[in-house]
Amino acid sequence: MAQVKKRGGRGDRSPLGTWFWDIDRMLLLLTLFLIAIGLIAVAAASPATAVRYSGDKHKIAPLYYFWRQLMWVGVSLPVLFGVSMLPVVQARRLAVSGAIFFFGLLALTPLIGVEKNGAKRWLEFGISQVQPSEFLKPLFIVTVAWLLSLKAKDRELPTVLITGGMTGMIAVVLMLQPDFGQTVIFCAVWMALLMIAGTPMRVLVGLTAMVPAGLVAAYLFYGTARARIDAFLFPSVEGEGAADHFQVDAAHRTLTSGGWTGTGPGAGSAKFGLPEAHTDYIFSVIGEEFGLIACSVVALVFLAIVVRVFVKLLDEQDEFKLLAAAGLATQFGAQALVSMAVNTGLAPSKGMTLPFISYGGSSMIALSIGMGLLLAFTRRNPFLTRSPYVVRWSGE
Repeated sequence: MAQVKKRGGRGDRSPLGTWFWDIDRMLLLLTLFLIAIGLIAVAAASPATAVRYSGDKHKIAPLYYFWRQLMWVGVSLPVLFGVSMLPVVQARRLAVSGAIFFFGLLALTPLIGVEKNGAKRWLEFGISQVQPSEFLKPLFIVTVAWLLSLKAKDRELPTVLITGGMTGMIAVVLMLQPDFGQTVIFCAVWMALLMIAGTPMRVLVGLTAMVPAGLVAAYLFYGTARARIDAFLFPSVEGEGAADHFQVDAAHRTLTSGGWTGTGPGAGSAKFGLPEAHTDYIFSVIGEEFGLIACSVVALVFLAIVVRVFVKLLDEQDEFKLLAAAGLATQFGAQALVSMAVNTGLAPSKGMTLPFISYGGSSMIALSIGMGLLLAFTRRNPFLTRSPYVVRWSGE
């Protein structure tokens, strides 16, 4: 009976009990809350997408995308919990080996990838398609964090050059797809990690000075980026950019059509004019059917997750865990910010999904891996810092 009573309490030192008491339960709760919001949002957007992709000979059920998203959530949650239970060393090894594997898949994507809307970002695997860049993001971040943390052991190690070379190779492959939005995220997170790692200011200033040059080069030599920037800056532009401007206008119109409280679940009509209502523009669907107040709540949840992580890292002593967790939180927040900015008309169209809310198997599983790693790196054992003395408990 004594052993049974210990189960589930703070004295439970079983693997599951240890995980439960060491994990950041608030961070986990906020993540699960986002996933629940995502299921509701996909259910609201699914009828519009089903109508858009149905034809005379092929009819898609109104809730088809909702049921598929529910399936992906069922696959992703065990991944999230499983990765979050890994010890730090095993989590790091998983990330480094996974980064190598998915970079290989990413390199193959421009060659043998499936083309959608003029871009090759997916690889076909039987009954499903995989977007390697989604999986590579969290694994790349942890790998860069590990390499930067090695600087503390060897000050002569050229970590900026090594990680910069890695980022550059990924950026080149992404631009071949093309995928300008993901390129921006990879480069931005790399820069953020360099700043957190204490890279000399002269190096950071030099890299920052290259940003305008990179944007100008993208505008001059990357047609898709030029069309989207023109459509954003010059609303009356015609040609390729007109379609992007239409998307941004449609998203903003849908977002604001529900007012503060929304039209109610399933009552929205503007969403039927949205392209990719279930993925890129799902934030606008939330605005129409649940109101701007609901949109504010979603934005605050994303903010709470990022702030929670950085506050928790204020007293972190392990440099690798600090960099890895900070990088993962930065990537998570940056992706959410870009997606919401596009939906509100504050940024040109980029094809960026809203984390844990937009529809997609690759996105959901990759985000679960990333959040699982984040939970693993922010785990704390309260008994380790309670006393300056080391106590070995007998368990009796």
